Amino acid sequence: MKRLVFATAASALLLAGCAASTDETATAPGTARSAPATGGPAPLAAYGLAGKSAVEVIDHLDRMGLQERPADLRASVRPGELVVSNGGAETGLDIPGDRFYLSVAPYVERTHDCFYHSLTTCKGELGGKEVQAKITDDATGRVLADGTRTTYANGFVGFWLPRDIKATLRITYAGRTAEKKITTDEKAPTCLTTLRLS
Repeated sequence: MKRLVFATAASALLLAGCAASTDETATAPGTARSAPATGGPAPLAAYGLAGKSAVEVIDHLDRMGLQERPADLRASVRPGELVVSNGGAETGLDIPGDRFYLSVAPYVERTHDCFYHSLTTCKGELGGKEVQAKITDDATGRVLADGTRTTYANGFVGFWLPRDIKATLRITYAGRTAEKKITTDEKAPTCLTTLRLS
């Protein structure tokens, strides 16, 4: 279901870049925003994305080249929705209830704080690099992802995962490896920038 609300000062701050977990202006995961619903054109229409699902918009924006990304569009991935703003209005697109999008930026030397992934402004260190990625469900041992991935131009690589699981993520690049426990519940981050390769 799509809904349109006026952007508040708090959401403008949150969508300005990667949202740190310590950002007290952010809406708490799993809680509703109180801004009233309104009518009007969705912010996505100006970018040729009107009518697309949250999954389609996320996949499209995260894979764009850095110079192609619309500078005035803010798109924040939350556990249950994609929140989009173009400075005037804010639209929330529901993410399917059984799916969770995790965007990962492995790094060697530099990173940034992030909690909710910003599809148009987040930038990691290793853009366009081949990495080996493996994600294993801790409860079942099922391998959810395993193979070579090329990081997007923004230095991230995205994974669509089942909702409400605990898993182990392992990334290898240029002889360096990083491993981290992850979760995909309603309070989990959608942006992982703490995966230091060593």
